[in-house]
Amino acid sequence: MMSREAVLSEEERLRKLVRALPDDKRFAFYKEAEKQLKDPDTYATLNYIFIAGLHHFYLGKWIRGIFNISVFLVGLVMLFTPLAIIGLLLIIAISGIELYALFKSQIIIQAHNNAIMKQIYSDIMKP
Repeated sequence: MMSREAVLSEEERLRKLVRALPDDKRFAFYKEAEKQLKDPDTYATLNYIFIAGLHHFYLGKWIRGIFNISVFLVGLVMLFTPLAIIGLLLIIAISGIELYALFKSQIIIQAHNNAIMKQIYSDIMKP
């Protein structure tokens, strides 16, 4: 995880590069960016919903999403077995991880969007 300052610095560096592009390439950059960039509020909302892992699907991280939902569901099922204490611990652990991601959602999305903008920029600069 990058620090807030590093993410903001990278975002500003990318914005300067894009401003220096010729008009046609800058237009193409913003057109593509509008399609691909993610909204931090949507990510935070999906993270806020109690079903763990939905926000990973929003970013296209399917394996992480499936893992989070699986651990959560295993914990939920274990609540109704003699291993209820382990199930409760699993739910608490995955909820703690998700809570951390909720509080860091703005930075997580900014870092994700920076990576997308960097890719779009490099694609546009290819001859």
